[in-house]
Amino acid sequence: MAERADGRDLVPISGLLSYRLSRTSSAMSRSAALRYRREFDVSLGEWRAISLIAADPTLTLNRLARRAGLDKAQMSRVVSRLTERGLVDRTAGSGRTSQLALTTEGTRVYRGLIAAANERDAEFLAALTAEESATLLGALDKLAGLALAVEERERAHPADLDC
Repeated sequence: MAERADGRDLVPISGLLSYRLSRTSSAMSRSAALRYRREFDVSLGEWRAISLIAADPTLTLNRLARRAGLDKAQMSRVVSRLTERGLVDRTAGSGRTSQLALTTEGTRVYRGLIAAANERDAEFLAALTAEESATLLGALDKLAGLALAVEERERAHPADLDC
């Protein structure tokens, strides 16, 4: 097996933290997507849009896309589907912006979705002791901050054209 710069063996992909977190997150998202589709007929992207709009009624399409981690075109398609289904109102804002708000039906669906999400969250956290839960949540906050800093550092490097 190859060695790292510090002399220790290289970790295979299955042991890398980022890979393990990604696999766990993907499994959690897939099970959420199945439940939300079955119980509320919404996709995971639609759930995220609904919940973000519910949390911040001043959101525009651009800000919603940034918060959800999607590009504007993807989020526009999600919002269009939600508007067609009568879950979201989209009104013209200043300039070319669109103001987003949940309809009465969207609010009803949101309440069911957030209750289901809280139930799922409690189920996952119940697998941990209170100390493990606090440690995990603190560690995730630390890792999120570091991940953003590493992303910024990587963005500062010009593309390697010799690849």
